[in-house]
Amino acid sequence: MKRKGRFADLFATGSLKFQLLSRTLLVLSVLLLLIGVFQYVVMQRFMYQNKAETIRNQLAALPPNMLRLGLGTGDGQTPVFPSNRENRPGFAGEQERIFVSELSIAFIDEKGNYKLISSPYEQPAPQLSQEEYLSLLAKKKMKLEHRIVKDEKGNDQLVVFHQIGGEPERSRGGPGGPSFQGIIQASTSVAPIRDVLVQQLLTFIFLSLLAMVFGLLGFLPVLRRTLVPLSNMVDTVKQIDSGNLNERFPAHQGQVEIDRLAASFNGMLERLEVSFEAEKEAKEQMRRFAADASHELRTPLTSIHGFLEVLLRGAYQQPEPLLKALKSMHGESVRINKLVEDLLLLARLDRSPSFQKKEGVLDEMLHEMEPQLRLLAGDRKVTFHLAPQTRCLYDPDKIKQVVLNLFHNAVQHTHPLTGQVGLTLAQTPTGVEIAIHDNGEGIAPEHLPHLFDRFYRIDTSRARRSGGAGLGLSITHSIVQLHGGLIEVHSIVGVGTTFKVILPAVK
Repeated sequence: MKRKGRFADLFATGSLKFQLLSRTLLVLSVLLLLIGVFQYVVMQRFMYQNKAETIRNQLAALPPNMLRLGLGTGDGQTPVFPSNRENRPGFAGEQERIFVSELSIAFIDEKGNYKLISSPYEQPAPQLSQEEYLSLLAKKKMKLEHRIVKDEKGNDQLVVFHQIGGEPERSRGGPGGPSFQGIIQASTSVAPIRDVLVQQLLTFIFLSLLAMVFGLLGFLPVLRRTLVPLSNMVDTVKQIDSGNLNERFPAHQGQVEIDRLAASFNGMLERLEVSFEAEKEAKEQMRRFAADASHELRTPLTSIHGFLEVLLRGAYQQPEPLLKALKSMHGESVRINKLVEDLLLLARLDRSPSFQKKEGVLDEMLHEMEPQLRLLAGDRKVTFHLAPQTRCLYDPDKIKQVVLNLFHNAVQHTHPLTGQVGLTLAQTPTGVEIAIHDNGEGIAPEHLPHLFDRFYRIDTSRARRSGGAGLGLSITHSIVQLHGGLIEVHSIVGVGTTFKVILPAVK
């Protein structure tokens, strides 16, 4: 079945095999046609030239006394020496020598007068106009002249002209008459030559058709073998789908075009694989985000709902339980409000990531934040090392939020009394670096790649107590990226953690 299918594909007009085969045969047939026409024309010219040379040699071998015998007799249209070999007085001996088989011989004198001397089987001999004869006589030295002329019956004849003239002619017995000059015209039918040419042409056509048939039979297996790499690529493509993008085409198959096509397909498959993986990861993140957001919102709502049920059962009439419930519901509402604000901020950052960045002195802004940061740290030791006149392009409000998020994260993970938090600002070859380091418990290596994922939290119970939803670092990461910067984290368990924000320098 597979072989039958390939055979059917070969003769399908839209298939590559059929197009290659048909166009190759078309080119071959055109070449053979051109060769045949060229061969016919060259061979025809050669045979006409060779026949004309032969006739000229025959004319040169005619006896000189033939002209004297024929010039003074006849009416110019009747052959002086007919080919019927009738015994005419005075001409019997010369007739055998003058008659040339299949040639009509005529003489044109110096005035352009035409006189037929010999004609085989009394065939009509072609005659040119007197003006044409005079133009031929005007040539000082006539080369081998020959023409194809139609006779009175419409048949083509090869006409050869031979110029004569010079010393006075002598009779066989003694001094002859006056000198003369003129042209001997010999003509013969071209039908035998054309018969040979037609036979040669038919032979060439037969051999050409035979060559095309053998070429077709020999080209089919070569064509199939040549297109094997392409067929293999088709089979490989059939095995590729959205769940199987790890298939690759062979890079080296011995054909430059196929290798380039395979390399292009491999590059496309790699991009598709990366794209599908990214899409898969994005869907997973969206699913996880929706689940985490629902969970984060459900917890405070459940708590508020529980307190409302307690109040509705009569606790609202007791001042102490009522105050406790109201404080708890207020805390949960604050938590919901913060979570919603963080989600809206992330949505805005994803949807319209544009800041009003302007050039400013970053160390001055951080000095202004120092009282707020020390208040946030409580009894922890806080140190500042800010390089003076550190300038860069930034949005002050957003960078303040980045510093507050990272500083608050450091405060949460250090001891209230022995904790140490440091803020460093420095100018580096790659830009401006803001570093916040602490001496907290550190972060395990397996958590580091996921720190900036939304709703990702290392210690869920601790985050619950502090009110965090796992969105602070995600917001920080998005703000830094939109500034064209980079955020890094380095941590050693039991030693501490350092977050570094690198912003582009002013150009």
